[in-house]
Amino acid sequence: MSNTAIVGINWGDEGKGRMVDLLTRDFDIVVRYQGGGNAGHTVINEYGKFALHLLPSGLFTKGVVNILGNGVAVDPESLVTEIEAVQAQGVAITPENLKISERASLVMPWHKDLDELEEQRLKDKKYGSTKQGIAPFYSDKYQKKTILAGELFYPEELLAHLEGILEWKNLTLTKVYGAKPYTMDDIKKWLNDYCEKIKPYICDTRSFLRDSQKEGKSILFEAQLGSLRDLDEGIYPYTTSSNTSASYAPVGSGCPSAKLDNILGIVKAYSTCVGEGPFVSEMFGEEADLLRENGAEYGAKTGRPRRVGALDIVATRYGVEVQAATEIALTKLDVLSYMDKIPVCVRYLCGGKEYTEFPFPTLLSKCTPEIIYLDGWKEDISKVTKWEDLPEAAQKYIEFIEENINCPITYVSVGPERDSIIYRKKAE
Repeated sequence: MSNTAIVGINWGDEGKGRMVDLLTRDFDIVVRYQGGGNAGHTVINEYGKFALHLLPSGLFTKGVVNILGNGVAVDPESLVTEIEAVQAQGVAITPENLKISERASLVMPWHKDLDELEEQRLKDKKYGSTKQGIAPFYSDKYQKKTILAGELFYPEELLAHLEGILEWKNLTLTKVYGAKPYTMDDIKKWLNDYCEKIKPYICDTRSFLRDSQKEGKSILFEAQLGSLRDLDEGIYPYTTSSNTSASYAPVGSGCPSAKLDNILGIVKAYSTCVGEGPFVSEMFGEEADLLRENGAEYGAKTGRPRRVGALDIVATRYGVEVQAATEIALTKLDVLSYMDKIPVCVRYLCGGKEYTEFPFPTLLSKCTPEIIYLDGWKEDISKVTKWEDLPEAAQKYIEFIEENINCPITYVSVGPERDSIIYRKKAE
């Protein structure tokens, strides 16, 4: 059976969680392969509304195994809180349907402290961190100064390892930031309060995935954030600290032999951005407030207002290329139903030059958008389930996007619920 990656094409918050929740029924396994608890996937289904941060979005489908791969920043404290909250809404989470890679590194308490301390130091030059410890975590991981989840099963070696890391980390906390140091008693309490609770889920997921592949089972890879937040291909330095691209999925999942048969890119029908950094098609003032309110554009993790703007063709076409997307799901089309005319950014202007290709990050802050306007449809489309029932103006809007990003749009979301979706076949 086929393996599919569901990835963000823009800045994140495109609606990946709702698409994973929708499509999980066609897969055996769902794997989160990068990122941590610094972003949220909103899912609405028969169990209620959920803002997932670490848990894979396939947990709501019976019989599906959900995995946190070795590329994920696993925060035991946040994960325990999230598991308990989801279970409280009637969703079963057991070691049978949730597995954590023994090779995943753990977000330590000091990672969050360092994240906040560095943002405070940067002041008006901050990167817009969610303060979930992600950048300090990945920095430590690549310095080989993190704890692997599997080490929790070897307490004597674990404590010796932690003592060495703690001595080094306290130097940074106290000498660089003047912050309070951690003690081994602090860490032992953290181990007992949170890490003990996630131990039942930790296992050799690499072997599980290897054997599943041999048995012909299909895998859905769930990404966090989007192309423009990718550490290597995004709007550096205003990126996350991991690779959000589909090509990283086999490595970050712990199944490097996996082959991707399909890459479903998620694009919102207008542009949004949480956090700092260049956002060329951004709207301001009353126009932005109206779009933000109609789209309920507030961060699932932080609750902070998302920046909003016209659909950015330049950035979206670039994101499609970065992800090597084979098809697109367009989300939140219904939000635009209040508009008489719908703005679209078709190119950038900078220094007297026109850019239809996404420019080097340094130039982005100097770019201005060239906006064109397409006809709106001014009617409620939230109950539409067939392509032919969409207003003609809505069809033309979708066809315009499809033509300009060079990728077929096969799903159109007209509401947040699982089945508020229009299926559209690829053009022959």
